[in-house]
Amino acid sequence: MSEPDDEDRSLSARINRNLAGMSRAERIVAEYLRDHGRRAIFATAEQIGSATGTSDATVVRTAKSLGFSGLLDLRRTLAAEVVVETSPVRHFHDERESGGSAVARVFTEAVERLEATWRLVEEDDFAAAVGLLDEAREVLAFGLGGSGLLARYLALRLTRMGRRARATWATGFQLADDLLGLRADDVVVLYTPARLLAEIEVVLDHAHAVGARVLLVSSSLGAQFADRVDVTLAAPQSTSNFTGEMLSAEVLTDALLLQLGSGDETRATRASELLISLRSELVQGGERSAAPNRRRKRRA
Repeated sequence: MSEPDDEDRSLSARINRNLAGMSRAERIVAEYLRDHGRRAIFATAEQIGSATGTSDATVVRTAKSLGFSGLLDLRRTLAAEVVVETSPVRHFHDERESGGSAVARVFTEAVERLEATWRLVEEDDFAAAVGLLDEAREVLAFGLGGSGLLARYLALRLTRMGRRARATWATGFQLADDLLGLRADDVVVLYTPARLLAEIEVVLDHAHAVGARVLLVSSSLGAQFADRVDVTLAAPQSTSNFTGEMLSAEVLTDALLLQLGSGDETRATRASELLISLRSELVQGGERSAAPNRRRKRRA
C-alpha cells in the first residue's frame, strides 16, 4: 500500500476528506483552522475554542478527527504549510519537474473537487434548496469578486426560466440600494467561498429583518452561519488554486437549475419560446433598419 503524498496530508485535503463525517462543532473548528491557519499556529486549544464558539475539548477532537495525534501535531503541519507558500506557480513548477502537465493537473484537480462536492451534497438539503427557489417571489443572488459573476449567472438563468431574479455584486451604499426591494417572500442566494466580509453580515441581517429566506453556497462558512440561513450547500475550494474559485459552486448551481426546471417544464418552455421570439424580432428589426441605409447608398 503506497504512502500518501504531501498534498494528501495537507490540512485542506484532510478537511475535504473528513468534513462530511464531522459534527457541526468540529466543522466550525476545522473551517476556522483552514481559513485562519496563520493565527492558529500559535494559538492554544482554549483560544481556538473561544474564537470558534466551541470548547478546547472540541478543538482537540477535531485535530484527531483529521488524522493528527493532537493539536501540537496539527500546528506543526500548519506551520510547514505557511512556510512553503502554495502558489499556483510553485505547484506547477513541482508538477513540471515530476513530468506532470498543466492540463493533466487542472483536470485532475477539477475531478477531485467535484467528487468532494458531490460527497458533501445531502439530498434533503439539496431538495430544500430547490424548494426555496421554486417558492420565491423573487430571487436575489449576491456575491463579490468571482462570486459576483456566479450571482449574475444564476439570475440570468432563472430569468430565462420565467422566474423573477436579480443579482447584486455591490458594496457600500450601492448594496443598500439593492437591498431595499427585498421582501418576506423572497429568497437570497448568498455565494461566499471563505471570506467573512461586512457586506455578508449586512445582507444576512436585512434578510432576517424582512423575513426573507437564505440559501448559502460556501466552501467553509456553512457551520458558522448555520443558525442564520435556511439551507447551506458546501462547495469545496481548490487546495492549490489550479482550478477556479467558483468551480464547485457553479456546478451546484447548474444542478439546482436543472432540478428546478424539470419541476415546471411548462413555465420554462414558455419563457424559452418568448426569449426566442424576442431575439427573432431584434434580428428582424436590425435588418429593417439597415435596409434604408443600403437604399440611400445606392442612390448616391
